[in-house]
Amino acid sequence: MTNIHRGEIAAEIGGEMRVLCLTLGALAELEARLGAGDLAGLAERFAGGRVSARDLTAILGAGLRGGGQAISDDDLARMSVEGGLRGAAEIAVRLLKATFGDEK
Repeated sequence: MTNIHRGEIAAEIGGEMRVLCLTLGALAELEARLGAGDLAGLAERFAGGRVSARDLTAILGAGLRGGGQAISDDDLARMSVEGGLRGAAEIAVRLLKATFGDEK
């Protein structure tokens, strides 16, 4: 069960429903992995809408680990994601919105 107030979402990855959450530790991991420097750097990186497969793997991997899953990015890269590449991008968007809020 997820708690949206903590920034958690659920998604089907690797044939299982999993909880993802960008905790402070997961965000720090994501900053380092993507060379963003800080949260503003992460926001700038994603604001343009251009995201690589490596970015998606980093976002989902950090979210899974923040949600309590012991999954490496290499393991994640070999897993199926509901909806394929488009599904992975949609999960990343939902996770980022749950973390930073939806400004709509």
